[in-house]
Amino acid sequence: MAADKRKKTGEGKDPLPRHIAIILDGNGRWAKKRGLPRTAGHAVGAETFRRIATACKNRGIEYLTVYAFSTENWKRPEDEVGTIMKLLGRYLHEAIETMERDHIRMKVFGDLEALSPELRALVEKTDEISKGYEGFQANICLNYGGRDEILRAARRYAIDYAAGRADELSEEGFSAYLDSAGIPDPDLLIRPGGEQRLSNFLLWQCAYAEFYYTDTLWPDFDEAELDRAIAAFQSRDRRYGRVKSF
Repeated sequence: MAADKRKKTGEGKDPLPRHIAIILDGNGRWAKKRGLPRTAGHAVGAETFRRIATACKNRGIEYLTVYAFSTENWKRPEDEVGTIMKLLGRYLHEAIETMERDHIRMKVFGDLEALSPELRALVEKTDEISKGYEGFQANICLNYGGRDEILRAARRYAIDYAAGRADELSEEGFSAYLDSAGIPDPDLLIRPGGEQRLSNFLLWQCAYAEFYYTDTLWPDFDEAELDRAIAAFQSRDRRYGRVKSF
């Protein structure tokens, strides 16, 4: 997390964010504007994720974390939830081939117990493949909520502490119980779609993230918009509570 470990875009240029997090917002509105079912927006949004993940890798970003399906999204219409799950399954199938070909790591954050056995098996497969590679890592938040993650982490810590397997609680020690254990916190949080809120996403991890909001709906989010977000990040003065030096 230390600022002095940030990678550079090139000699004399500003640092790149090491970790970018994105809330995938606007799929349904994108489809509605075109007279299409909301499910069509999710299909296009899945392809956008594929492109943006590749763009991040090509630009030297080390980690990309996306909010694909929240703990609250189960309240959506049954057919929409079903379509999202099918898309996720198809994406994970395709991702397994890509991971092995391009040596990409992938991790899924969230409470996986509510997922189908088929999806859980695919998640386990991506975990296994990821162990053999280093470099760019894509994280997909699936059945994920920031508060839920913190509660699950607290329960695991309490069990370990009671059994004598954990020390007195510290920020670093608690972070080891989160879904994102071992991964640096996001430097840049991007939210397409015009909304300006966290929506229960990475509440612990985004304590010092820079936020970038855009009205562009997620299916229309492209490399140019990604570069604008990175440029905005590079213009920020990140002090981590310190006083600005002149």
